[in-house]
Amino acid sequence: MYQAETHGVRVTAAPKFMEGESSHEQRRYFWAYSIEIVNLSLQTVQLMTRHWFITDGRGEVHEVRGDGVIGQQPVLRPGESFSYTSGCPLTTPDGSMSGFYAMLGEDGAIFDVVVPLFPLDSPYVKKVLH
Repeated sequence: MYQAETHGVRVTAAPKFMEGESSHEQRRYFWAYSIEIVNLSLQTVQLMTRHWFITDGRGEVHEVRGDGVIGQQPVLRPGESFSYTSGCPLTTPDGSMSGFYAMLGEDGAIFDVVVPLFPLDSPYVKKVLH
């Protein structure tokens, strides 16, 4: 699991390679990732938008932006959490994801919360030891 805390909001990411959804012969690789967002601050916050940076094994970066996550813009009171699972396809057997969520505080301020960098590794990645 990979974790970051920004402005009192903790984001934990847990990626998992999905062998059954992938095909090495067709160069199709798929990961599920679970995200948990915990509001450790003293104010109520709402997740407004997401901004992902998805880097494939060739180093090409793909940006994904949109409202909320999985069709929701959850409101988190102090101490509350929100979890969801989504997926990411790539044409390379490895890559990584990172990004941020734009959050709206009850004071009207919008601030970014970091989604930690996490690897997308499959069993098809050739490991090199130096």
